[in-house]
Amino acid sequence: MTKIMKFSIDEIGRVCHEANRAYCKIIGEIGDVGWDELTEDYKESMRVGIMEVLKGNTPEMSHENWMKERLENGWMYGEKLNRETKIHPNLVPYNELPEKQRIKDNLFVNIVKALEIIE
Repeated sequence: MTKIMKFSIDEIGRVCHEANRAYCKIIGEIGDVGWDELTEDYKESMRVGIMEVLKGNTPEMSHENWMKERLENGWMYGEKLNRETKIHPNLVPYNELPEKQRIKDNLFVNIVKALEIIE
């Protein structure tokens, strides 16, 4: 059987991003801007994450790759998120993340898998 992509990488990225924004809202976090307002760098990071899930990344692997990318781009750990100074509280190993934060990685992976392919 031939596998055909249901949605483009950017369409999957949009769904992942907007689901994350909604989830952040219900757990009381300040969310990002909408997909259309994101910088190209942010969208590219999302595309890379999606491609890695399509290759088999687990939520843990996705988080570790996200953390590595952030650290390589000058981000640092800090208790309060500050995008201007590149401080992020989730720059810790997956097993040290609070449950509410691990849910974000699970949500991302499961959305990508749900939208990935049809046969």
